[in-house]
Amino acid sequence: MISLKHLCVLSSLSAGLLTPVAALAEPMHVSWYGPGFDGNYTASGEIFDRYDHTAAHPDWPFGTLVQLTNFDTGATVTVRINDRSGGALDISEQAARDLGTYSEGIKAVDVEIVQWGY
Repeated sequence: MISLKHLCVLSSLSAGLLTPVAALAEPMHVSWYGPGFDGNYTASGEIFDRYDHTAAHPDWPFGTLVQLTNFDTGATVTVRINDRSGGALDISEQAARDLGTYSEGIKAVDVEIVQWGY
C-alpha cells in the first residue's frame, strides 16, 4: 500500500492507483545520497547516478515524479523515484545541490506528486 502521510489530497481512485490533487501544507524532510552509491544498482534495477535527479522512497511506485520546493529559497526540482530508502525521501546529490539543501543534509521541503509511477 502507498503511504501518503504528509502528502496528498486525493481526488479519485483510478485503475487501482491513487491520484493526488495537491500537496498538503505540511513539510516533508528530505536527505540526500550519492558518494558510495554511484554506479550501484537501485531497487528498480537502474544504475544509480548521483548527478541525475532521482530519489528513493520506502514505498512510492518507481517512476513517480515528485516536485520539491525549498521553503527558504523557492528553488524547485523534480525527481523520479527509482530506489528504496529506510527514511522518508532521499534525493540524489545533484538534486540536493540544485534544491539548495546539500549543505544542510536534512531539510524540510514542500512535496508534490506530479505523476504516479508504475
